[in-house]
Amino acid sequence: MAEVADVIQIPAFLCRQTDLLIAAAQTGKIVNIKKAQFLDGADMRYPAEKVRQSGNDRILLTERGTMLGLGRLVVDMTQIVDMKALGYPVIMDVTHATQRPGGGATSGGNPQYTPAIAKAAQAAGADGFFFEIHPDPARGLSDASSMIDLEAFEQIVSTLI
Repeated sequence: MAEVADVIQIPAFLCRQTDLLIAAAQTGKIVNIKKAQFLDGADMRYPAEKVRQSGNDRILLTERGTMLGLGRLVVDMTQIVDMKALGYPVIMDVTHATQRPGGGATSGGNPQYTPAIAKAAQAAGADGFFFEIHPDPARGLSDASSMIDLEAFEQIVSTLI
């Protein structure tokens, strides 16, 4: 993967897997570590340290919300502040933060919250944003219920700029 990827992303549920973090670090590529929905932002220092101690300081930390048992992810903007205090750029995964994890076959979503989450993350100091976009979100093969269409994306980006 290191031969073709510019950034290696560590999924949220795997952000504490030491072997995976070390292997990603050893590629020399940027390592984007997504914060697990059950982890406090300040505790992202541990996965970041594993990557850094493996000889790679090219680290991004990504916020994507916290699961509080409400059937939806809640975005606590203090998590961005806490992760920024660790000294790494912080990315807000805006569309994944609108997901509604459920017990069904697929997760639901509330993409109408995307603009508000993006603006709040910008105000909290996020260094960058991740959006899942599609020309026809309903036909998306993954995370269709939380994707946004191209027109909405253009409006959000123009607001953020």
